[in-house]
Amino acid sequence: MASSGSGYDLSSSTFSPDGRIFQVEYAAKAVENAGSALGLKCRDGVVLCVEKPVPNKMLLPNSSRRIHTVDSHSGVAITGFISDGRQIVNRAREEASNYFETYGTKIPPTVLADRMGSYVHYFTLHGSLRPFGATSLLASYDPETSEASLHMVEPSGVSHSYFGCAAGKGRQPAKTEMEKLALHKPAAEENISVREGVRQLARMVHAFHDEGKDKPFELEMSWLCEESGWEHRGVPRNVIREAVEWAKKDIEEAEEGDDESDEDDDEQGGDME
Repeated sequence: MASSGSGYDLSSSTFSPDGRIFQVEYAAKAVENAGSALGLKCRDGVVLCVEKPVPNKMLLPNSSRRIHTVDSHSGVAITGFISDGRQIVNRAREEASNYFETYGTKIPPTVLADRMGSYVHYFTLHGSLRPFGATSLLASYDPETSEASLHMVEPSGVSHSYFGCAAGKGRQPAKTEMEKLALHKPAAEENISVREGVRQLARMVHAFHDEGKDKPFELEMSWLCEESGWEHRGVPRNVIREAVEWAKKDIEEAEEGDDESDEDDDEQGGDME
């Protein structure tokens, strides 16, 4: 009975006999079925990217945004239930504003991530509430330490700092691709730049997209870097367009290379016979 959730999934405050909270797991499942949200911490900043499905051709291009500015030095990308994500964004803006009014300085990235995580976690503690069906990727810059950081807040309220992270349906393949990138080399100059990060994220999203099954999508990207003056801003459209063109070309070349290697293998097999 516990494995199916029957009788133990009516409230987020109820544990199953094997120590699971099914309401939180269901919220995480809602995120897994949503569009991919990706983030990279590069040597000169942080890049956020979201695959935004376009279910209707009549929708305006910039409607229902997935990436939002929290403060001048912070931005959040959301995936899952977008209405839930907007509430998390509003809370993050309140936390940033209250911190500045109280202390007179910008809220540090770790403090903002912890407060967002605490807010999300609160909704898993009471039977009268339900967990947020959204995951948030936080890009932020700390003027005191002159460092940028990338955090991810999950529906359970867990918050971690990452070199690269992903949420949504493309999470697993994206993590595999990110592990191949130069993101945490000992020498900072060996790591990729934000411009290269934009291209790599565009490639990941297009590589995982199945035109036969998935809906058309719009690529939404932002960065927080030296080029933006350490302010959270959207990536210029011409940069995104160039990144998409490069990504599609690189994917085509990789597929052609795979086809040629398969043909060579077939020829070798025929010669052996």
